[in-house]
Amino acid sequence: MTQKINALLVEDDKNLGVILNKYLEAKDINVTLCANGEEALETFRSGNFNFCIFDVMLPLMDGFTLAREVKKLNKLVPIIFLTAKTTSKDVIEGFKLGADDYITKPFNMDELLLRIHAVFNRTSVDTPAPTTFRLGSFTFDAARHLLIRGEETRKLTSKEADLLLLFCENMNETLERSVALRKVWYEDSYFNARSMDVYITKLRKYFKDDPNVDLINVHGVGFKLLVKN
Repeated sequence: MTQKINALLVEDDKNLGVILNKYLEAKDINVTLCANGEEALETFRSGNFNFCIFDVMLPLMDGFTLAREVKKLNKLVPIIFLTAKTTSKDVIEGFKLGADDYITKPFNMDELLLRIHAVFNRTSVDTPAPTTFRLGSFTFDAARHLLIRGEETRKLTSKEADLLLLFCENMNETLERSVALRKVWYEDSYFNARSMDVYITKLRKYFKDDPNVDLINVHGVGFKLLVKN
């Protein structure tokens, strides 16, 4: 079965936003419409979107900043920019942020629809995400919440497994503290942060005897799971 597009559309021009919303919905695309960048970011955090269409010149948070924050939450989600900004500098900036297409206003809606499907078909892969990871002398079976080393098998709690899976998906890359909190605890709060610190300490203890695995603090930013395999 073909996966349905669930799009976050951000457009501060009310009339254009409504017209686009109705057009895309008529073309069997689920659309959630937001009028500013801050609203859009909160909506993306609480929703389950597999496509984004952002105007660039938005109130409260511009489209480039919004795209940067969205990519921290889901670096694979495709983004199309709709904008009146046509300079090569703006286009380059959009693609540097990970945009999959950049459409200048005014535009033809049928062309937009074709571009949406082209990007979605190119970026949506039916291959399931990996659930088993090699971490030094350990094997992490995320689906079964098992951390295996030789003959020893440790059953992880749901939070331990969810947090470790997030680190594995971002292996050898910095994972921002706020992103981890929103992904695993669904809220970046003081008490959740203290809870996460406890789980980080537990994960470090599990790997302490393997010099090829290290879970380090990145000062003022977050954490990084370093793995030498």
